[in-house]
Amino acid sequence: MSEVSFTTVVGSGLDMSGGSAFVPGDRRIRDYRQGEIAETARAVEDAGFDQALLVYESNWPDTFLVGSEVLAATTRLRTLVAHRPGFHAPTLAARSLATLDRYSGGRAALHVIAGSTDYGQRRDGDFLPKAERYARAEEYLDLLKRELTATEPFDYEGEHYRVRDAFSEIRPVQTPHPTIFSGGSSAEALELAARHTDVYATWGEPLADTAAQIARVRELAAAHGREIGFMSSFRPILGDTEEEAWRRADELRAAAEADGRAKAKRTQQPENEGSRRIVAFSERADRHDRALFLGIARATGSPVNHSALVGTPETVAEALADYHELGVHHFLIMTYGTPAPELGRELLPLARERIAARASAPAGRN
Repeated sequence: MSEVSFTTVVGSGLDMSGGSAFVPGDRRIRDYRQGEIAETARAVEDAGFDQALLVYESNWPDTFLVGSEVLAATTRLRTLVAHRPGFHAPTLAARSLATLDRYSGGRAALHVIAGSTDYGQRRDGDFLPKAERYARAEEYLDLLKRELTATEPFDYEGEHYRVRDAFSEIRPVQTPHPTIFSGGSSAEALELAARHTDVYATWGEPLADTAAQIARVRELAAAHGREIGFMSSFRPILGDTEEEAWRRADELRAAAEADGRAKAKRTQQPENEGSRRIVAFSERADRHDRALFLGIARATGSPVNHSALVGTPETVAEALADYHELGVHHFLIMTYGTPAPELGRELLPLARERIAARASAPAGRN
């Protein structure tokens, strides 16, 4: 893995003004213009991003197919394919991942999501309770990785999956397999990451809480004889001055507080532990550490990631370096309306510079 990598979202129905395009019962149809995925992928690659996250939701385009277009349109950009266990056979998903990786020269990765909400799962026909979804995901990843690595046909007998004489003739370029990411803050999610995945992903939390979560996941992984990497997700809000950036942040919070859908979300208890954690941190304070702002999370109930880093590009770059020093080497950068390529050009060179400077500084001089 690289010392630091930056990911942004490409090719989904994500409402980049700050919310999710998916609500229960939504029947809107979006006009996905031919060529827009390729154009966006090339733009974020040119802006310096290392990876494109292809978000999964039960009313959005197929992420493996979107991934093939992203990879065909670019030469360096990696794809992080969000994927929910349970809707594909794990052996089939393994071959899809191997195919993307092989034909892109080793640029595919998988982000496993057991399902943060029941209604999203049910829309695709999955009615298992969350704890059982995680038990299924454990088997799923075990079988998926065996399909990618086994040198001889094999049988598998589990509670959720059973195969006979399974074998894949296509193998990924990356060995033993493409990088597997997973998220979630429940006990089951942490155990899944510790046992099976290479990078544990979470929304941006205060530094002390991030350090504690990293220590917890590392301890769980070590119990299985494994090491694990970490990703944090943020929405930077930039300005030419600190005052301008915070004015923009306050305007976004006010807009969220006035939004009818956000008000409805705010009154509901979040289904997932990650949202509950962020809401608790936001109730403790709107501002944390150097630049973390959770006021928009508080205004919305944080159904999706609303962890903002606010300030000039220099301030936000230093804030990212703070997290890097804790062990976060992967960053998912989302936006509040600013085009991702523009954000990348403003922020990523400074962030890489600050991170490199701290890494080379003598101990105690950071």
